[in-house]
Amino acid sequence: MVKIALDPTPYHATHDLLDFFDVAARTGYEWVQLTPHPDLVPFFGHPRADAAYLAALRKRAADAGVGITSLLPVQRWSWPDEGLREAAVRNWRRIIQIAVDLEVPVINTEFSGRPERAEESEAGFYRSMEELLPLIEAEGITVNIDPHPDDFVEDGLEAWRIIRGLDTSAVGFVYVGSHTFHYGDRATTLLPALGDRLGAVYTADSFDHRRSHGLRYITNPPGNPARVHQHLRIGDGDVDWAELFGTLAATGFLAREDAIICSNVFAEDETADETSRYQLETIRRLIADATA
Repeated sequence: MVKIALDPTPYHATHDLLDFFDVAARTGYEWVQLTPHPDLVPFFGHPRADAAYLAALRKRAADAGVGITSLLPVQRWSWPDEGLREAAVRNWRRIIQIAVDLEVPVINTEFSGRPERAEESEAGFYRSMEELLPLIEAEGITVNIDPHPDDFVEDGLEAWRIIRGLDTSAVGFVYVGSHTFHYGDRATTLLPALGDRLGAVYTADSFDHRRSHGLRYITNPPGNPARVHQHLRIGDGDVDWAELFGTLAATGFLAREDAIICSNVFAEDETADETSRYQLETIRRLIADATA
């Protein structure tokens, strides 16, 4: 059965990282995904945790009865500037070791390149994977990648083609609900193509920026390259959740023990406990409806 995990980002400002497991248990979750945090792996930085801190983290998770489904680092491993790309590869080596030490078999991440330098970023990604893929495969880690808005690849199908080009089952896809419209809104055709290479689905809602002839929301000055999306509670945006979960059921994702569904609402920090419980209840209902 698919694992349902909490992304504890809404608690970063109010709780210590070691307390996230108690928060997850209090709101009903059995799993967490550990996202960028200054005490573990900060955005674009080298990991900060030593062996003693990792031991404390493992103990707090065990004491709370909450497992860690995955790590989510964000590193510039597709960056078009070589110095930053090389630093990201060094950081990744330590991240992989942390995953091994924590006995966490999955790392979910982003491409982290630049859309205005797409060709160079793609070349950087493959160059980084030439260095890292032997280590990833040797350690038995699965890395799943989200083509995030404002990355060198945003369309879901094109991102899958790039991942497929690695020719390894150790690298798969993260489908983020709130990125649906930047992916091309193609869940019913993309998810079956991914098959068991779909490793994780994130559940947060977003408005469709393409509606109202591109004026669903407005940024100034007109024509600027900003990408806009939200991470709202399920039902507060335009994502077709019945269609998405129906497709996940049809492809067998919801029945897989290695599959992950992660609640990652970022727009409701002031109601984080209530929202976390709502998300868990709603995800369970969507699974039940899709598999009935």
